[in-house]
Amino acid sequence: QVQLVESGGGLVQPGGSLRLDCAASGSIFSIYTMGWYRQAPGKQRELVADITRDGTTDYADFVKGRFTISRDNAKNTVYLQMNSLKPEDTAVYYCKTNIHASGKLLSLPYWGQGTQVTVSS
Repeated sequence: QVQLVESGGGLVQPGGSLRLDCAASGSIFSIYTMGWYRQAPGKQRELVADITRDGTTDYADFVKGRFTISRDNAKNTVYLQMNSLKPEDTAVYYCKTNIHASGKLLSLPYWGQGTQVTVSS
């Protein structure tokens, strides 16, 4: 059984900062790419940023220079530091990781439950 638990969402004013955390737990053999996606009302879910096990990162153009993704492999945790937040960043943010669970032959994608980020004055 593998679980992803997200934390850190909330309400922030434009220009403010938030940090999202996503911790994986359970019978884990290995964790590969970890990432953050978001979905605003009426829109499709979109990639925000992801990071490979060796630390290679990729960002959507709309967050470059404002958001930073990082991970702690010892804690099975991925972070998203969000600075200079804009109202258009308002969305539910989801963590997604590719995990090879113990006893399984292949790695599978796992999603967190989502955390609301609201940017408003």
